[in-house]
Amino acid sequence: MCHGLDKNGIDAEFGSTPYAPSALTPAETDLIGKLEGRSLEDPKQPDGVRYEFPAWLEEPLQRHFGENLSAELNALNKPAPVDLRVNTLKTTREELLEALTTEGLSVEPTPRSPNGIRITGNPNATRTRLFKDGLFEIQDEGSQLASFLVDARPGMTVIDYCAGGGGKSLALVNTMLDNNRFDGQLWACDVSETRLGELEKRAIRNGVIEAINTHVITDNDVWLTDNVGLADRVLADVPCSGSGAWRREPENRWRLTPESLGDLIARQQDILDRASTLVKSGGRLVYVTCSIVPGENEEQIEWFLAKHTEFSLMPIAEIWQNTIGGAPTAPNEMLRLSPATTNTDGFFIAVLQKH
Repeated sequence: MCHGLDKNGIDAEFGSTPYAPSALTPAETDLIGKLEGRSLEDPKQPDGVRYEFPAWLEEPLQRHFGENLSAELNALNKPAPVDLRVNTLKTTREELLEALTTEGLSVEPTPRSPNGIRITGNPNATRTRLFKDGLFEIQDEGSQLASFLVDARPGMTVIDYCAGGGGKSLALVNTMLDNNRFDGQLWACDVSETRLGELEKRAIRNGVIEAINTHVITDNDVWLTDNVGLADRVLADVPCSGSGAWRREPENRWRLTPESLGDLIARQQDILDRASTLVKSGGRLVYVTCSIVPGENEEQIEWFLAKHTEFSLMPIAEIWQNTIGGAPTAPNEMLRLSPATTNTDGFFIAVLQKH
């Protein structure tokens, strides 16, 4: 039991002082009695207890992952690696690997992202001169791969519709370099002026502040209507449950409720509706979540395609080959990355082309 306490010891911790938690209910006391002497890993424990996730998510997750569910959830309970993305405007991966090693860090190339470096151990890489000089950003390899799959190229107009702090916007700048000079138009949009302000600070450090235009999205935003059909690529990295990053912020799994998930799904659909208007004919809308929940992922794409018949789903494998090289871990039309399959955060990526 917790801290070596038995049933009676735990019961005594509740309701014993004015500052203690409320006394246990009879049902809670009965549950503690049934759990006494068992570890969390006991096969008789409910899956929600063994794998530490909200029990109400078991049905959709089991339906999606099937026999792989235990491996996926176990991986979300293990420590996450620290990945860096090389700022190719200022250096190369080989040069940065050497420089980081000289700084005393243990590093290796990430297995899939051409611009990724993984640090072993737990050093604070952001304290190094290399970070302060803008040679790299902290970015999970899965997020780097999602940025590559936008397939933003020199000369294009690209919109990062939910830019947040700008990690993917900064990565997109690197994919739009021509002879080490930025070529194109890149917009970073968000509802938060504060988050966009953080992006501007990062862009200055990266030496790319002149490459990124920012726009604060508002209700009834005329910027959206003025720019219908503007973009070759629109990235919609939507607000989501963050369940793909539970290993980094484990407390978030207990904050998610059916009601808050429903609100997120409705918000994602609204964003998809709005962002899709910015895509030109022949352009692409790239939908990304950091979620393992099917309702935020495959089911959202099904909903969108049923409503927006002017779009069709593009096979991820072909885009991966053209932007990253090789083949994705699980090639199909939509892509899932996860701690269990790719040792990245859990990401979902779908690419939709406008006819």
